[in-house]
Amino acid sequence: MDTFSDIFNNAVLIVALVACFTAQGLKAIIELVRHRKLNLRVMVETGGMPSAHSALVTALACGIGQTLGWSSPIFAATSIFSIIVMYDAAGVRQAAGKQAKVLNQIIDELFQEKPEFREDRLKELLGHTPFQVIAGSILGVMISCLAAPAY
Repeated sequence: MDTFSDIFNNAVLIVALVACFTAQGLKAIIELVRHRKLNLRVMVETGGMPSAHSALVTALACGIGQTLGWSSPIFAATSIFSIIVMYDAAGVRQAAGKQAKVLNQIIDELFQEKPEFREDRLKELLGHTPFQVIAGSILGVMISCLAAPAY
């Protein structure tokens, strides 16, 4: 049972999760400021500002670097992992969201006169803009640096 409690004592893991949840919370605040309406749904949806994925993986890599050393192989691995996640968020998933938007427009136009067509619309906000990824990454670094004494 000590192994399970060790998970909750892993400062690097906790800080990475705090970065992720902070980014998700900021999405709700940004949505509130932008639209003057509280929309908690954005906290569990993909996409949006800032990227929670970027905050999570960046805080994880920084935490590893701070605890095990910047020249450690595990820091190198988490850094590469972070780059792949952020590239995917801003590249592949963003492109998929744009394709979903075009497909939704095509479906709207083709089936305008056929209301019996009841397929769900495709989710359009899948990825992030490069700015959202960078903002999430900066957030992850900041949270990891603020938590450095806990390591």
